[in-house]
Amino acid sequence: MLPMRRLEFFVDSDTKALRLDVFLAKRQDEFSRSRLKKLIEQGYVSVNNASARANCKLKEGDRITLDVPPPSAAKVLAEAIPLNIIYEDEAMLAVDKSAGMVVHPAPGHGSGTLVNALLNHCSDLSGIGGVERPGIVHRLDKDTSGIVLVAKNETAHRVLARQFKNRQVEKVYLALVRGTMKKKSGTIEAPIGRHKINRKKMSADADRGRQAQTLYEVLETFGHFSYVRLFPKTGRTHQIRVHLASIHHPVLGDALYGGKVAPPHRKMPRQALHAHRLETAHPITGNPMIFESPLAPDIVEYLETHRQ
Repeated sequence: MLPMRRLEFFVDSDTKALRLDVFLAKRQDEFSRSRLKKLIEQGYVSVNNASARANCKLKEGDRITLDVPPPSAAKVLAEAIPLNIIYEDEAMLAVDKSAGMVVHPAPGHGSGTLVNALLNHCSDLSGIGGVERPGIVHRLDKDTSGIVLVAKNETAHRVLARQFKNRQVEKVYLALVRGTMKKKSGTIEAPIGRHKINRKKMSADADRGRQAQTLYEVLETFGHFSYVRLFPKTGRTHQIRVHLASIHHPVLGDALYGGKVAPPHRKMPRQALHAHRLETAHPITGNPMIFESPLAPDIVEYLETHRQ
């Protein structure tokens, strides 16, 4: 078994008074804030050699130690699920995920996920990035189709995760949205946070929302919907869906954010959102990498029907 790694940090005048989990999220790129909270709860983090809670307020001069446990064998089962792999090398792969596939196991989705398929495809993926999310550095919603990048070793995982966190990955999405958009292009800037009542939703008017920005351009307009290209500059949960709903043009078929259409218009059976293009640097060589996924067949078919 690999030895435990220890990371050490000191609180300075610029970071004093921060919560412990916020401080650690700012000072390193390897772990998400949610993962850090779990490590704190499990006793892997100490402040001045004493255990502490995630909401502990820090003082200047405090010494923080984070003991990183070695990757554990994945408890998620490998499943022989077909994958549409558009690129693969020894460090990473890019998968064209179909709509309806969940990225990683969660309550109600213990099998049939992208992770289950990846564990079958990559025998050495176990444990990288956490037991339930091996190799996963970002995610798409279940009913969003398109490109997902996967790390195949710890170095690649750390570098790719840092690129996403530092907004160094250029992302392009394609979507059908309800209604005819008045402006041909624009920018949506609205903070995004958890909805006050429905905890499964995010909200663009949240009091404690985090800054978020999405650029858009209209490609075509139809009677009851528009075909748009989107450039999310931040990576908040449900960002594109929430931002489009906030300007009264929710993604077509998005039941959670109001994208259903009434008869006689034809129903879109899932949210018509597709991760079309990702531009990033290779995690090992640093070479520029561009991955593209053609628009999903069900969205193409909906478009073609209305063009005719």
